[in-house]
Amino acid sequence: MSSRGTKYEKIQNLENLKLSHKVSCSHCHLEFDPSVMIKDKEHYFCCGGCQNVFHLLCDEKLDSFYEKSKNQPLSPPSENFEDSSTFDTPSFYNKFVKVNSDGFCEVSLIIEGIHCSACVWLNEKALHKMDGVIEANINFTNNKATIVWADDVVKLSAIIDMIRSIGYNAFAYDSSAQEIHANRERKAYYLKMAVAIFASMNIMWIAVAQYAGYFSGITQDVKTILNIAEGILATPVLFYSGWVFFRGAYYGLKTKVVNMDLLVATGALLTYLYSIYITVLGRGEAYFDSVSMIITFVLIGKFLEVLSKKSAADVLDKITKNIPTDVKIIRQNSVVICKLDDVIIGDIVVVTSGERVLLDGEIVRGSGSFDESSLTGESEPVYKSVGMNVISGTTSIDADVHFIATKDFKHSTLSNIVTLLESAINKKPKIELAANRLSEYFSSIILTLSFITFIVWWIYSSSFETSFMASVSVIIIACPCALALATPVATLVGLGLGASRGILFKEAAGLESMAEADTLVLDKTGTVTVGKPEIISENIYKNFDKKLLYSLVKSSNHPVAKGVVKYIKEQDEKIDEIVFDEYMQIPAKGIRAKYKGVELLGGNLKLLQENSINIEVSTKETTFYFVVGNEVVAMYELRDKIKDGISELMENMLQHNIAVVLLSGDHENITEKVALEVGIKNFMFEQTPQDKAKYIEKLHKEGKKVVMVGDGVNDILALASADIAIAMGGGSDIAVEVGDVVLLDDSLKSLSDAFKISRTTFGLIKQNLFISLLYNALTIPLAMTGYVIPLFAAISMSVSSLLVVGNSMRIRHKWVRS
Repeated sequence: MSSRGTKYEKIQNLENLKLSHKVSCSHCHLEFDPSVMIKDKEHYFCCGGCQNVFHLLCDEKLDSFYEKSKNQPLSPPSENFEDSSTFDTPSFYNKFVKVNSDGFCEVSLIIEGIHCSACVWLNEKALHKMDGVIEANINFTNNKATIVWADDVVKLSAIIDMIRSIGYNAFAYDSSAQEIHANRERKAYYLKMAVAIFASMNIMWIAVAQYAGYFSGITQDVKTILNIAEGILATPVLFYSGWVFFRGAYYGLKTKVVNMDLLVATGALLTYLYSIYITVLGRGEAYFDSVSMIITFVLIGKFLEVLSKKSAADVLDKITKNIPTDVKIIRQNSVVICKLDDVIIGDIVVVTSGERVLLDGEIVRGSGSFDESSLTGESEPVYKSVGMNVISGTTSIDADVHFIATKDFKHSTLSNIVTLLESAINKKPKIELAANRLSEYFSSIILTLSFITFIVWWIYSSSFETSFMASVSVIIIACPCALALATPVATLVGLGLGASRGILFKEAAGLESMAEADTLVLDKTGTVTVGKPEIISENIYKNFDKKLLYSLVKSSNHPVAKGVVKYIKEQDEKIDEIVFDEYMQIPAKGIRAKYKGVELLGGNLKLLQENSINIEVSTKETTFYFVVGNEVVAMYELRDKIKDGISELMENMLQHNIAVVLLSGDHENITEKVALEVGIKNFMFEQTPQDKAKYIEKLHKEGKKVVMVGDGVNDILALASADIAIAMGGGSDIAVEVGDVVLLDDSLKSLSDAFKISRTTFGLIKQNLFISLLYNALTIPLAMTGYVIPLFAAISMSVSSLLVVGNSMRIRHKWVRS
């Protein structure tokens, strides 16, 4: 029985039995009869979950958690909670759980009840202590938790029970539900801003009368009445519209963090209290107008931050907008409507003109044009016919086709793009983490400077009002809004630009790493070349059954094998496939099989040499050899076309002093020919997957920062070894899985754009940080010397945030126009 069920039953028993003598749980503080409690030395626990968390906190020397909670009962598990056992059902796993490349289960959950970084820490710590939990990361901005666990050690229901046992709840992450939450947050800000702007505008009208009276003469009684009117209007602005700052300051102090919210709340509240003091005494100048404008302008800056987070999400919306839940498939020779999640690999899907393609597959009937702009950024329609692949997320323009599903929706391109974008938005680059740490120290320094300003002015002026206003101005003008916005706005602009051009950065950190790279390592086939070599000559040395060759290469995804398959199919469309006794693909070399006791080999020269088969080589083209027994019976020469955009890429790399290296599994003649044709001086040939990885490790030892680009299984080790791994979207699934960046359209232009976007974004971050730090360097001394009143401090601080956001949007619009 789960801990939730146990605790709930105890609550019911408590009500039913009306027990008189109760003791409280040492963790959640709920009271029960001692007979149903777990006794642990001098402590009592209502369930095992509470006992485990209590000892976890004590072991980590964080038992002060209980002092802060002041014996307040944690919210008991709700009777409305979904039974945790439902998280272990096959239907839940099929929809929300995926198995990663290491064989562990991975799920995205929303943790309900998180309101500060301490909550994040507590949940992560509790989960990491569980046997079988490999990884638990929680994003504070959206409460999204990514949990990786070994399903044979611990069940997901046990993980959910642990989260509930420490006073939180968890449910499956749903992007549409998250969008509803984001819209609710924006509406809340709209309402708070409406109240603040309305009240501030009216306060300004009253202030006009006050300032006019200041020059023309005004009695104290009239001034007091105007101050009271301003105070009434400023109160909802401070305590309703500005409540977000008080809440942020409270949770910051609770976790011993001095944040921007504390500066805003402190400055506004002190000014408000001082203005009440002046109004009551009926002398001096009140600053209710400053209180209102401080909250209004900072709230506008906060709202800009909320909007800026949506820039990459807008691209996500563009990709996922209006995804239907049903598709048409063929069952028993008729078209039926089926739920998207119920489609399995091998089903025949029907797509007509104007419909969206929701699954990946291969066309088996029909043809027509498809709009792939939402994925690749390419506006020109792409014509496709039988045998060609269709990609989920694209739209049929005039095509009426049937295609066989090669992936279910959970593993489709569209689903993976959504996952990658969400993950990238949540993960911060190192420079952003550094800026956040700087922002924390900065806030503490500002409070210290404000106190020093007050003391110095008090000593030299003996005026409380002058000293107070100068110190408050320092607090307000130095609020690090611009510093806090500098990196996330630029990062989101970069991610959005990439996604709109079919370039998916899996992590925002990839933007920074790629911008600092000094070496680009390229695979040849499928990266520099089109990856679809075509046979230009066939040499038959001995007659053989072509069914053997066709069956040998049919199951391989290697471009050379596909070229041979295409050539054989053109000669005989009705050729049959046979089943081998043994079959094995050898990365970067070829294929080995056995049929009726006879060994078959198909591959390159290196495969032949390893099997002691000698043959004279006199060509610079890609060559495929077919061996039956121990004899070469056929040789095929293939030529692969160089991809468009190589000249632009090489020019781009030369301009930024980035060394380019070509690594290939092909023999020397072919590799050298391609390298010379594209202008790459440094190239390596006959490279095994291990050789490629060792070469990148060698570059690392030389202090190089390496970007590796590949598309095949033979590139996986090299991709995993590089600082940034870039996978061609049309390559193998596992290469795409390993890659830090995915180029959906497979083009070298996208590779050039990826470098440009990363450099632009990194430069943008530096510019924004410079703007925010320069602003503070200029304005803080002015505030300390008494040249700035709180009202102008608030306006000035908001202007700095607008400069940062405007600078980021300027780059975005420049790219959009280009």
